[in-house]
Amino acid sequence: MTESATTERDLQDQPPQLVPLNAIFATDFVQILVPVTTANTIREVAAAVAHHVEGKRVRALAYEKVVFHRGRRLPPELTVAEAGIVPHDHVRVEYDLPKGAK
Repeated sequence: MTESATTERDLQDQPPQLVPLNAIFATDFVQILVPVTTANTIREVAAAVAHHVEGKRVRALAYEKVVFHRGRRLPPELTVAEAGIVPHDHVRVEYDLPKGAK
């Protein structure tokens, strides 16, 4: 068995762990601490971050939200564990705006 297959199985066998994240949403000026778990999907992370900001300090828009971690855009179906996000990492959540939209 390869090392990566072992690692994937090990991640699936573990109960979800708390992962507090430092996050910023779109054009917000406040960084927030958001609790998620290793089992949450990236789509769920985006929703958790937006929940604290969207419609409060940042105008809500009817677009999907995307998460960036260490400069890369994360696929929404990945889990926090699969994405390699660890406690106190920084994530940025943005609207997935079509080209030319503001």
